Amino acid sequence: MAAPAAGWLPTTTMSRILLSHGAGGRDMLQLIEDVFRSRYSPAGVSQDDSAVLPLDEASLALTTDAFVVSPLFFPGGDIGRLAVAGTVNDLLTAAAQPVALAAAFILEEGLPLADLERIVLSMQETAAEAGVSIVTGDTKVVPRGSADQVFITTTGLGRILRPGVSGAAAQPGDAVLLTGSVGDHGTAVMLARENLLGAAPISSDAAPLTEIVLNLIRAGVAVHALRDPTRGGLAATLNEIAGQSQTAIQIQEDHIPIQPAVAAACEALGLDPLTVANEGKMVVIVPPGEADRALAIIRGSRYGERAVAIGTVLPGPAGRVQVRTAFGTARLLEMPTGELLPRIC
Repeated sequence: MAAPAAGWLPTTTMSRILLSHGAGGRDMLQLIEDVFRSRYSPAGVSQDDSAVLPLDEASLALTTDAFVVSPLFFPGGDIGRLAVAGTVNDLLTAAAQPVALAAAFILEEGLPLADLERIVLSMQETAAEAGVSIVTGDTKVVPRGSADQVFITTTGLGRILRPGVSGAAAQPGDAVLLTGSVGDHGTAVMLARENLLGAAPISSDAAPLTEIVLNLIRAGVAVHALRDPTRGGLAATLNEIAGQSQTAIQIQEDHIPIQPAVAAACEALGLDPLTVANEGKMVVIVPPGEADRALAIIRGSRYGERAVAIGTVLPGPAGRVQVRTAFGTARLLEMPTGELLPRIC
């Protein structure tokens, strides 16, 4: 999750950590700004999902993420697939080819060994699919009741293929593309946690998007920004990009693909699918003249078959995201607030 631009949010008055501080919305971004960025060197803390490390002959992307999803196993994936795919996708947002991953495990006393072996096998398979190796790691065991079965932290290293790809690089006139339907992951995990899935055909979209991004870069598409809309969903991601680039973004509501079962579940639960997490989708921002070619490349890549153009980058007002409805009206798509869906990644 990227940090907000300095001064974008008011100073927090909260004195304790709440679940909303990990949900990917306004509270989490405020925590990052007030507690972490204010203590680190602001110039050295990336506002994108990966840090870029310039070296003499090349630049590297570095990212790290922690995964605490509950339940560990859910339709379409598990904590292991999620950990690898999420870290790989964060590297890809920097237009970096993933090179290596490290994985650290916090294991709770009493965890069935069969569950751990299943998770590790899933990580191995997902890493192979993404074309990356898990090369090092760490394991700690804590007493029963000190954790919730398994927490995983993964760190990823990648080689930058296209310098300058960033949320800050979005420009007025750019096309906003989306690689597929939204809300699948968060809805699947939430329903699995509450045993509400029943016959609903909802599965997590957790997947490494290596093929999509590398195909775009190798084809020479002038990609300006890449971002995977995880916690806080599409709403948080577009607001982050608009804030970083000091532009506005307008999207067409009826262009955004939402699976009928996901739409029905969100309506029943009072959720906006645009704020629900995804773990196998990418927002791709390109110059207008590149939109059709980029869409063709994405649709010809694994996990990109349902890619669509959903909107346009505008000159301003800076930091604003607007949704145009099928009826010709418009509404603001604000940064999500509140608890949202905790522990979905």
